[in-house]
Amino acid sequence: MEARDLRVSDAEREHVGELLQRAVGQGMLSLGEFTERMDTALAAKTRAELNVVLVDLPGIQLISEFTPPPYPDQPYVSRPAPPVPPPLHRSPAPPPGDVVRGRMSSVSRTGSWNVPPAIEVNTRLSTVTLDFTRAVMSTQVVHVTIDDYASTISLVVPEEATVDLNGVETVGGSASNKVRTGPPIGPLHLVVRGKVRFGNVTAKHPFGTSIRRMFG
Repeated sequence: MEARDLRVSDAEREHVGELLQRAVGQGMLSLGEFTERMDTALAAKTRAELNVVLVDLPGIQLISEFTPPPYPDQPYVSRPAPPVPPPLHRSPAPPPGDVVRGRMSSVSRTGSWNVPPAIEVNTRLSTVTLDFTRAVMSTQVVHVTIDDYASTISLVVPEEATVDLNGVETVGGSASNKVRTGPPIGPLHLVVRGKVRFGNVTAKHPFGTSIRRMFG
């Protein structure tokens, strides 16, 4: 069997995503072209299909010549920020938890779902909504670790909740916190870490919260 007909692994798809990301940074691809090619790469089954998104990029090594590097078992965690007083803001490393996974799909958790102490969001070109307003909490502090390419992630929290997005690294994307940052004084405090590439993550209250405050 020729190399071009071999099946590709998730590690090879991830490698191609990094190459496409580098091409955007060097001005060889627009954001729209990056999104289209990431779509093709994520759907590729063979090396020939995967090479289609790289073949016209100068200086890019084709996947048939690529040996995937060993990937760590743990999800991506950004570099810790320098110590900031008071100690109440310091959060321990997240314990093992549930995984929210999406590939070119829409994923939501709403209603009275059970929230574990830690959640991993592993998404590509998806729309994700984690609604904590009526969720059942097992702990006050919930750790959310994000590893994403080109998705829209919404974290909807109750009015009394606080959210820390300082551990989120963005590459061509955004992290927007529309709620209080802490310290954890209410029933829920989200500590969000990880990396968002050409996507966005937003922490917000449910629609209409500001209007209820005005007339409450």
